[in-house]
Amino acid sequence: MDFNHSQKTLGYIERVKAFMDEHIYPVEEQIYAETHKLNPGGDWKNWQVHPLIEPLKKKAQDAGLWNLFLPDTKLGKGLTTLEYAPLAEQMGRVLFASEIFNCNAPDTGNMEVLYHFGNEFQQKKWLKPLLAGEIRSVFGMTEPDVASSDATNMQATVELDGNELVLNGKKWWSTGLGHPNAKITIFMALSNPENDKHSQHSMVVVPLDTPGIEIKRMLQAFGDYDAPSGHGEMHLTNVRVPKENLLVGMGKGFAIAQGRLGPGRIHHCMRSIGCAEKALELAMQRGMSRSAFGKPLMMLGGNRERVAEARIAIEQARLLTLQAAWKIDNLGVKNAMVDISAIKVAVPKMLEEVVDMAIQIHGGAGMCDDFPLARFAAGARALRLADGPDEVHKGMVARLELKKYQ
Repeated sequence: MDFNHSQKTLGYIERVKAFMDEHIYPVEEQIYAETHKLNPGGDWKNWQVHPLIEPLKKKAQDAGLWNLFLPDTKLGKGLTTLEYAPLAEQMGRVLFASEIFNCNAPDTGNMEVLYHFGNEFQQKKWLKPLLAGEIRSVFGMTEPDVASSDATNMQATVELDGNELVLNGKKWWSTGLGHPNAKITIFMALSNPENDKHSQHSMVVVPLDTPGIEIKRMLQAFGDYDAPSGHGEMHLTNVRVPKENLLVGMGKGFAIAQGRLGPGRIHHCMRSIGCAEKALELAMQRGMSRSAFGKPLMMLGGNRERVAEARIAIEQARLLTLQAAWKIDNLGVKNAMVDISAIKVAVPKMLEEVVDMAIQIHGGAGMCDDFPLARFAAGARALRLADGPDEVHKGMVARLELKKYQ
């Protein structure tokens, strides 16, 4: 396995770094602070995008730093998963940066679904405006009334009725549902209960303004609504869409999901590594610039050892994630399942520990909005549930490991 960055990748790393230095870091705290003022509370119908976001997106597009995640030379930049990974790391240093490059979740996963599995009609109608950054999307999978760690528990349904599909059910933690530009959801639901358990579900593209869709509420994540994107609960009651909105075919939902989740988990983990690098950087700056009991903070209470442990953990996490990316590119998602599950456990745990160390060195300042550490901590904890809880991924690793000996 060769993890050396190609010249093409090195060029993009420098360009992304330069763009963030010039355009994103100078306004980072302003955007965080003013976004909260623009979007108080859970009144999502009045949420607004910060006025600097769209101009920044235009600058990134003009700079050729747009849709970097997509391995297509015409619609993206033709980067492999391994080539894109270090770019996601750079974006992860600022929580909203990936949106500036049109590389944000859940849109990247939805665009990959439409790119790989959508037909010409579906790509023209929904993929094209998503790639242009004109609309946003959500993914409807998790449900409030069942243990969604087992995705086969889904109770939402999709039924074929003539030339239409009829959808019913509840979805929650649909990230991006509150965004003013959110126009569609990819809705996954039970369609073929007579099939084996991984061939019972389907995915359907559903415009969010379709009659019968009700957005019940936005959910707080550790006390924050994450406006203006948010995480919402929606109920679908006899929602009717044309059967042309069905992706691939009835019962193909899990097959599509496997293709969606592999690269997306690389993106999540590399962004998390970027967060960890930023947290460690902040800890070092704080620890060396402040003194207590006659010494710099970094020289007190075992902090030097904690810094060493953080550096070791970050490097281990990065190498494991790059290995998973290499396997996806060279062996396919199916043959990278151990690595994909492993990084989903290891990387958020690493991020939690590094951020916690940085908060401790910052003292009370680490818990407030003067630094991004509290936001990093909430994101790290949430990632241990997003795309499946730790226990599911550990179960996958154990199952595949035991298989070697059976």
